[in-house]
Amino acid sequence: MNNRKELIQEISGVNPYKCMKCGKCSATCPSFAEMDIKPHQFVSYVLNDDVETLANSKSLWKCLSCFACVERCPRDVKPGKLIDAVRQTVIRQKDADYLRPDDIPELAAEDVPQQLLVSAFRRYRR
Repeated sequence: MNNRKELIQEISGVNPYKCMKCGKCSATCPSFAEMDIKPHQFVSYVLNDDVETLANSKSLWKCLSCFACVERCPRDVKPGKLIDAVRQTVIRQKDADYLRPDDIPELAAEDVPQQLLVSAFRRYRR
């Protein structure tokens, strides 16, 4: 990857170029009042490759991941998935290592649902 913008697009599976800045995602967001960068603005920051500002914003951690913005978007942009992808890049950068297949047996317990492990592996393997 040449830049974080491409990495975020790959992780999220989102095409931010489809955004028409209608603001419906932000209007639906239950955390709107607590965010310094609103969901529709997140898309612009990704497009402008200003991921560092996103990584340092309080919005990154105020997002509830409820995906109301994803449901409301008329263009299927999915700003919540972009926010989640930026979170993942921040976490990976701090830890410099993420879930590997060899780690799974140590995490597995009889009372842990397999779906949880598969979901975690999918999210943190990229």
